[in-house]
Amino acid sequence: MHSDYVGTGVTVGRAAGRRVALVAIFAAGCIASAAAQAPKLPDGFVYLRDIDPTIIQDIRYAGSNNFVGRPLRGYQAAECVVKREVGMRLKSVQEELAPQNLALKMFDCYRPVRAVADLVAWSRDGRETPAQKRYNPSFSKADLFRLGYIAERSRHSTGAALDLTLVDLKADNSATFDPAKDYADCIANVNLRAPEGSVDMGTGYDCSDTKSHAAAKSITAAQRRWREKLVQVMARRGFVNYSKEWWHFSLPGAGGRAYDFPITPWK
Repeated sequence: MHSDYVGTGVTVGRAAGRRVALVAIFAAGCIASAAAQAPKLPDGFVYLRDIDPTIIQDIRYAGSNNFVGRPLRGYQAAECVVKREVGMRLKSVQEELAPQNLALKMFDCYRPVRAVADLVAWSRDGRETPAQKRYNPSFSKADLFRLGYIAERSRHSTGAALDLTLVDLKADNSATFDPAKDYADCIANVNLRAPEGSVDMGTGYDCSDTKSHAAAKSITAAQRRWREKLVQVMARRGFVNYSKEWWHFSLPGAGGRAYDFPITPWK
């Protein structure tokens, strides 16, 4: 009886062992499959949503709502990719804004070198549509580089530069961009410009005009307060604003070399 019990136990133990082994092999296969499917980023880069998913993203160069009118090369997904240190500091900014019913909205983060080259080629193609002209109402797009609104080498490609704004979470931000609509240019009244679902900073995003300069005098007191608030909350985390663009910030020392990997979907 005792020997029969031992024999049965061994049989059961072997069967259980096989089941455990099969489960382990299946789990390992799932993990390997997930790892193979997960997007790969160079060391030091992260998807911002992995750091803080509450930060709003409207990555404009991944779609048609930008001055080129189409996705730029390398933007395979509308995702904000940054250096990890940059992401952690943005998370800190968001935590300060949250009690005020405010949030950050990202327009652009890491930008592949191929996308910068795409912008250069676009600026020199000799064509300019009315939709493109909305973003630079006062001069030709061929002057964008000369005037400092676009750079042939962008800090965005290092993962340490950002384009962003503030969102009032208590406001109605439901209006969306309609590519078929004839919007006023980027320096017009906020009710006539293309909707951006954010506070009124005095111009639209990517508006190449002196009115977009951070310290422009041609904006209202309320618009100036919003700009100052954005600059101040970012400065407290070490970010520096570019004087010609109220939306552009960089983190000194966090950059390094330029990268050209594509922006791929998050998980």
